Amino acid sequence: MLGKKFVASFSGGKDSTLAIYRSIKQGMVPVELITTYNSHKERSWFHGIPKNILSNISKEMEIPLSIIETTGEKYTESFEAKLKSAKEKGAEVCVFGDIDIQGHLEWCSQRCKSVGLEAYFPLWNEKRKDLVYEFIDLGFKTLITVVDHSRLSQDFAGKVLTRKVADAIEAEGADICGENGEYHTFVFDGPLFKNPVDFQLEEKLAIDNFTVIKFTNLT
Repeated sequence: MLGKKFVASFSGGKDSTLAIYRSIKQGMVPVELITTYNSHKERSWFHGIPKNILSNISKEMEIPLSIIETTGEKYTESFEAKLKSAKEKGAEVCVFGDIDIQGHLEWCSQRCKSVGLEAYFPLWNEKRKDLVYEFIDLGFKTLITVVDHSRLSQDFAGKVLTRKVADAIEAEGADICGENGEYHTFVFDGPLFKNPVDFQLEEKLAIDNFTVIKFTNLT
């Protein structure tokens, strides 16, 4: 992988960020981040990050970011179109932060195959707990933005993920990594950032089974 140019499927969360960090440390060169954005709800899919925050993340990481505005019906089509565009900009590989869910690997690999990119999973089949601890110990800081309160206490929404918080999540019987969707995150500082991304919390919203943190940027 040394020297290969990559685009990253970037949710804004901890796993995709760690995958990008590892890829760069392995000598790969980032060309672009791509983030899917729910055009109906006006926030990123799954992790609930608004556009202005995503823009600031790109600025502080010094990696261009493209937003895929899509609905659920056109999600696959829109994702492949953006991958094709990234390939035209020089990307050879697409980096994903998936860990061990086979269906995710197959979906991502097929999207890449369709446009002639190589799919790369730097975290694949590693222990979830080890990955959470590695992420935290590297100095990354991440906010828990979404909690599935049918599986995890809504009190975790709005907390910064530390070892203590991660252990408390595990103690509740949820997956420590949130790989099954128990929680999602927004990374705002760490080794890839020139400066922390400023933001302020506004409110907690209850949407179906989820507690969602609404937040905005300060700059």
